[in-house]
Amino acid sequence: MLRFRLPRFRTLAYLLCVALLVYVSVYMPTPYTIERPGSADEIKPMVRVSGADPEENGSFMMTTVSVTYANLALLGLSLLDHDADIGKRNTDQDDDEYRITQEYYMNSSQSSAVAAAYREAGVPFDVETQYVFITTVPDRDPQQKEFVAGDKIIRVDGKKVSTLDGLRGLLETYSAGDTVNVTLERGGVSMEQSVKLVDIPGEDGTVRPGFGVSTGEVMRIDPDDPADEVEFTQTRVGGPSAGLMFTLEIYNQLTPGDLTRGHRIAGTGTIKSDGTVGEIGGVQHKIVAAERRGADLFFVPAANYEAAEKKVQETDSAMTLVSVDTLQDALDYIDDMPVRIP
Repeated sequence: MLRFRLPRFRTLAYLLCVALLVYVSVYMPTPYTIERPGSADEIKPMVRVSGADPEENGSFMMTTVSVTYANLALLGLSLLDHDADIGKRNTDQDDDEYRITQEYYMNSSQSSAVAAAYREAGVPFDVETQYVFITTVPDRDPQQKEFVAGDKIIRVDGKKVSTLDGLRGLLETYSAGDTVNVTLERGGVSMEQSVKLVDIPGEDGTVRPGFGVSTGEVMRIDPDDPADEVEFTQTRVGGPSAGLMFTLEIYNQLTPGDLTRGHRIAGTGTIKSDGTVGEIGGVQHKIVAAERRGADLFFVPAANYEAAEKKVQETDSAMTLVSVDTLQDALDYIDDMPVRIP
């Protein structure tokens, strides 16, 4: 009887080993991510100015980084890919909080891009805060379970909340340990929560009362002339790094003529409403993404120039790399570019 059961046992053991190997290689999570070149997408389909000048023979392109949660199989394959980098997974936020935070950064970037383009084009506008919302709920205090990432804060003890500064000023009239009634909007539904305030340490060593969560505010930029209204479509990406390129596209549509001068212009960089361009992450991957889409020129924040230049040299790219600190730096460079005839 043993002779007949042994092959079955070996087969079962073999199948279990295969199943375990598949689980460990494919399904078992790891604390790592893999970053690779993402996409270089034309911005014009994403942005529309109501009374826009439609002329654009070239294109402005935003660049992205592809981030994948890594299993063991992907980690092994990434070692063979010279364009892949292994990083540590962010454990401070869960997936929903990360998505909401990245959407917030994108919305803020778009608002800043509109304001910067309006200022450069001389378009009168007003700034209005639409709402304050929660981006991250740290797993620290039990009372914080009353909040969920994405909650809009409407009122505190019946007093309307419209800005982050207003919320902070309102909470500072209380003390840590006090309980306040917070009116929230979650998924379009209004609800009431009783929340106990906690001490929030400041950078200067002081403390203030607060919720103990991370918050943000969504701004709306309204031009005086409806013809200058800017609308965005869904970009399918998050983060603030497309700010400079959004600004250039909006400015192009607001002003007569073709700012691209027939060139394919890619780039990256955050933007402030005053036109200041800021540092970003993953610039080496964005260089590769732009090169793959045939970009002629790449605008890079000055703080990222060294890493970008190194990647351009590694890939032997013919793409021109231009360091910028401000929107005006980019516009000045474009002004000196020759017009490319299609």
